[in-house]
Amino acid sequence: MSTIQVQAPGLLTTVQDLGRPGFGSLGVSPSGAADPISLRLGNRLVGNHEGAAGLEMMLLGGTFVFPQGAIVALVGSDFGATVDDVSLNVGTSVEVRPGQTVRLGPTSSSARCYLCVQGGISVKSFLGSASTHILSGIGGFEGRALRKGDLIRIGSATETFRRRTIPSEVSGQLSRRKVLRVTPGPQADWFSESSLRSFYASTYRVGEQSNRMGLRLEDGQEGVTVSQRGASHMITEGVSLGAIQVPTGGSPIILFVEQQTTGGYPKIANVISADLHRVGQLRPRDEIRFEQVTFDTARSLLMEQEKLLSSKGLILE
Repeated sequence: MSTIQVQAPGLLTTVQDLGRPGFGSLGVSPSGAADPISLRLGNRLVGNHEGAAGLEMMLLGGTFVFPQGAIVALVGSDFGATVDDVSLNVGTSVEVRPGQTVRLGPTSSSARCYLCVQGGISVKSFLGSASTHILSGIGGFEGRALRKGDLIRIGSATETFRRRTIPSEVSGQLSRRKVLRVTPGPQADWFSESSLRSFYASTYRVGEQSNRMGLRLEDGQEGVTVSQRGASHMITEGVSLGAIQVPTGGSPIILFVEQQTTGGYPKIANVISADLHRVGQLRPRDEIRFEQVTFDTARSLLMEQEKLLSSKGLILE
């Protein structure tokens, strides 16, 4: 079986697939790729099924040796990758020869990059998924981020090398937005009209303490916070991926792929499914705003996105 030797792990490199949805009632959040669109595209480039496990890197990539060689692709942010000092373009499949080394540096654009390998990353499945859930230490490679010296197995290759690439216009349509579209949250009516106006008019910065569990937002306008009507209290209830909850201090938090499955803070809005992959590419200090859309619009945007992802021109050979 082919392997990957980890020479340098990067900042936070984990094994991720499309997650393990459906176990929220057991207290297990889905985890999975923070930018699932990039993972799906990367797998298409190397001839895998879309949900195959790959390596997710955040902000700073690692160094990986391929003793038996492999067919690989990088999708997502540009980490200045090379194969034995020859540039490796994002969004294009390449054949790495036996003994060659893939090196990735710091990001030059967004937060995350995905290394997909033909055959997928081979690890033991947990609740039907290979995804690493960092906070609970389950799934992936020993339930943790990769370390120097780790030996990662690759699944069996399925076809000979064929160079594939993602057209720039497709990448442009799927690239990150500074405006995240949202639908009203279940407790949106708990907030005053002035607070709602402030929420949608404000520019927020992603806080330094953000992680895969949630993105803490800081308002760019000094002293502006989102407050509830009166002093309402709520019973803890289930929360959804992309929910934007507002704690007592008034600074919103976007709940993300390793979120807690219940929460006792009111949710003012929820990021639509078509924009969740963009949340996964936000870095600390990035600035965003929110735009409210209807549930029908959110559904239409997701259908348009899936139509693009299934189109014949998505991958060029």
